[in-house]
Order: sequence, then structure tokens, then C-alpha cells
Amino acid sequence: MNTVKLFGRQTDDAYQWANKLIDTIPHDKWDFTPEVLETNLTWQTGHLLMSFYFHSIMVISGHQMDIIKQIPLKDYDQLFTRGTPKNIVGKVSPEVLKSQFLLVQKRSLEIINGLKEAELKADLFPSDVPHPIAKTKFEALDWNIKHTMWHCGQIGIIKRQINGRFDFGLERN
Repeated sequence: MNTVKLFGRQTDDAYQWANKLIDTIPHDKWDFTPEVLETNLTWQTGHLLMSFYFHSIMVISGHQMDIIKQIPLKDYDQLFTRGTPKNIVGKVSPEVLKSQFLLVQKRSLEIINGLKEAELKADLFPSDVPHPIAKTKFEALDWNIKHTMWHCGQIGIIKRQINGRFDFGLERN
């Protein structure tokens, strides 16, 4: 398997984990913020949406005008990148955020799967915002997967606080 296919597969797996976890939490609990975590599902989902856009779309192939027309990325940057979870309560509905989340995932995977192997070694697409981790497309896509799974852990802890641990389908003895 070449590296582009591997990145596509691993990214899709990370996104599916996020979706599985998110889908187990009722919409009326998305703003629940456990004191010990000081975060909530609304912020986690919005933060991941922004992260997917930055790490696997913008720095890989540039801004996508159709996405910008459908998602208020500037507003979301203030809420989910610079903002704090307690200040976003009630600002975005779970239904809207989840549909936008899926839209960004879809575009991300299209871009990743459309790359040529040699492009992974290329510098990032120029941006006004420096990437905190990566210098190459390979590094940005690698970070996107790791960052997604990091937040899946946080979402799993939120889920446990709301309605119990995630059922991985493991058999119990």
C-alpha cells in the first residue's frame, strides 16, 4: 500500500472513530461541560472541524471556496480555535455542526486521496497562519490523524460522564 492510500485509510478510520463517539451523545447533552475536563462535545466537534480544514485541506491544497460559503470559518475560528468551551454554549446547534463536520471530512478525504505520492514531500500550501507542527504535507496529514485521535479520547471521557463508557463491542467474560 502506498503512503497516500495509507493516509486516506488512517484518516478515514480516525474520522469514523470521532463520528461513532459523537453519535452516542444526545444532542441535548452537547454543551454539558464536566468540571474536570472543562470542555464539551460542541467545542470538541467544532475544534475538530477547524482542525480538519486546516491540517488536511487548507495547508494541503489551499482554501476551498465552496466550503467557505457553507461554513462560517472565521466565526468558528473565534469559537473553536481561540475560544473556550464555556463561551460557546448555545452558539451552534448540534445538527448544523454535525452536518458541517461531515462535509469537511468528505472534502478532506477527497483531497488526501487525490494526492500523488511525491506531493507528500512538498512544502505546505502557503498560509498566513504558520503550521504549529508540520513543514511538509506528509507531516500535516500525519498530525491530523494523531490530533483527531487525541480528541477522540477526550470525547470518550465526555461520553462516559454523560451516559457511560463507549461500547467497543468487546465480549465480557
